[in-house]
Amino acid sequence: MSKPDELLVDIAALVESEESNQMSLTVVTCGAVITGRLAPEAVWRRRVCEVLSDSDRLGEFSAVFDAPTKRADPPTHLHFHVARILQGTVGIPETGGMYRVAIEDVSAWTVGDFSYSDR
Repeated sequence: MSKPDELLVDIAALVESEESNQMSLTVVTCGAVITGRLAPEAVWRRRVCEVLSDSDRLGEFSAVFDAPTKRADPPTHLHFHVARILQGTVGIPETGGMYRVAIEDVSAWTVGDFSYSDR
């Protein structure tokens, strides 16, 4: 998108206000379908920092995510946690991951998340 969807920016702003982290969203970005729950950037950064800190090989990168959040007004990115990239009949990773998506790169979206069942 050359101009970010104002409604999507409003949703991101509400999540950033830390009123709720229960907003589930599915987006199409650069051909990928990502589905999951949104989190405020500060919460997302903290969780990524924790994961990196626990890694023997990647621990040194944790400081990048531990830096203070630079507030852009309005939000420019969506921060997904417990999210999956949908590929065929599976979501990758199965347990959910942490994804940061530029709002301007979202070509389609819907409220809610998708999951697959083999039943």
